[in-house]
Amino acid sequence: MAQARRSLIDLDSTPYYHCISRCVRRAFLAGFDKYSGQNFEHRRAWLVERFKLLSQVFSIDIAAYAVMSNHYHLVLRVDRSRALNWSKDEVIERWYQLYHGTILVDRYRKGEKLDEAYMYSVDKTVEVWRNRLYDISWYMRNLNEFIAREANKEDNCTGRFWEGRFKSQALLDEQAVLSCMMYVDLNPIRAKMAKSLQDSDFTSIQERIQHYKKQSTSENTEQITPQPKQLMAFGSNANNQIIPFKLLDYLELADWSGRHFDPKKRGAISKTQPKILVELGIEIAVWLEAVQNFRRQYSNFAGQPSALRQCAHQHQQSWYRGVG
Repeated sequence: MAQARRSLIDLDSTPYYHCISRCVRRAFLAGFDKYSGQNFEHRRAWLVERFKLLSQVFSIDIAAYAVMSNHYHLVLRVDRSRALNWSKDEVIERWYQLYHGTILVDRYRKGEKLDEAYMYSVDKTVEVWRNRLYDISWYMRNLNEFIAREANKEDNCTGRFWEGRFKSQALLDEQAVLSCMMYVDLNPIRAKMAKSLQDSDFTSIQERIQHYKKQSTSENTEQITPQPKQLMAFGSNANNQIIPFKLLDYLELADWSGRHFDPKKRGAISKTQPKILVELGIEIAVWLEAVQNFRRQYSNFAGQPSALRQCAHQHQQSWYRGVG
């Protein structure tokens, strides 16, 4: 039985969430459809452009993404405190980038002097919009509705484009965040759609690598580890606004992990365990199982057994998949 979204998105437990949406039946999100003979590759760009736009409006950041042929993955971080600190005017301007407003708010924007009762109504409306601007359900709703309309217009048809509402997993600890991001970034390699990280089109890791190469060869760059502005940055544990790992450690780990997906490879796994796994105390076998089977290993909540037990207790549940 499907659970209410409010029981799956718990910002008090974690700001990080893995979201997935899949097309209905044989509908193609992107790529070449052998049944119709059409190529929908350009739709991948629609998605990337749209969720980057939404992350500039919403207080929701993108940690990782992968756009596949009939589904996509997003790892998102909700920044509730940032949204709560926005001024009334900033909330209004952000909302108006995506939606129509109300007559009263229109009058307020024009600078009309409103009486106390009208201003109370404006303030109540703005607070509703503020809450929606850090709500993953509203973010995903806007994203999926936009893509569905564009795809149906292109296909000259009507009806459902997505399989159903999006699926989400709460990432309860650093290990869950790291392994889920890696699972998402390595999707094309695991699906045998790409042979290397650089060839993994429309993934966040390809974008990070391309940006790093471009900026690191520039004579004018002052950054030690240049990173894309529209993606969450990697960095120090001391800053909770960024991903708490070093970018180069992450790229090394992704390269190492991807090489172990090849079923033709024989022999023992390399003894040179990536530094980031050593620092987090993650065993190689546990890591490789997670990045290959993350969706099957966990359900709506992902993390170490202790984090899952604590979250289940808070939600008055007896058990979450992944505890053991």
